[in-house]
Amino acid sequence: MVNHRRITKLLKIGVLVSGSGVILDAIAKAIKKRRIIDAEIMVVISSNPTAHALKVARSHGLGVEVVDPAWFSERREKYDAELMGQLQKHGVEPKRGLVVLADYTRILGPRFVAKYRRRIMNVHPSLLPSFPGLHAQRKALEYGVKVSGCTVLFVDEGIDTGPIILQSAVPILENDSVESLSKKILRKECQTYPEAIRLFAEGKLRIIRRRAKILE
Repeated sequence: MVNHRRITKLLKIGVLVSGSGVILDAIAKAIKKRRIIDAEIMVVISSNPTAHALKVARSHGLGVEVVDPAWFSERREKYDAELMGQLQKHGVEPKRGLVVLADYTRILGPRFVAKYRRRIMNVHPSLLPSFPGLHAQRKALEYGVKVSGCTVLFVDEGIDTGPIILQSAVPILENDSVESLSKKILRKECQTYPEAIRLFAEGKLRIIRRRAKILE
């Protein structure tokens, strides 16, 4: 059992990105507007040198780093070691920080996950455990489900298998396409993810076995 007691010091966050930066923007705004208190984004690290998320980070005055997997010839251990080094250089420590994946397309290796255990969050565009992995929106439409949504979870060694923190539902309409459903789910992600980070920052999450309990 892991008990995240109330954090009285500043929660230092490192955000890993690869794409648009829409979710990063939502998290940064939630911190600026003090919907998340006692937390600060220390660094934004991109696996993609041309990711728009880097422009979003700079627009918020956030420090940025690029760790391109191409530099490491797909050697995950060296790539992950560089990621961890950059996080710790910016004060995102394994025992006190929080690593947030925001449209990050890389799979973190077991050494990284073990080092930051229960301190890595991700958001997935489905109501897990339904439709893990890639193309979740397309899978939901093809399967014919009536409701989809998003899931914020702690990252473990599996693919979208970690303890679930929060979920938000989105109805699927008859005329929905992959694009329209993706946009609806993204709006929910931008609301739900900051709320999960707030709960963590306030010490309101307790993990028992694989269940994340929200404390009153």
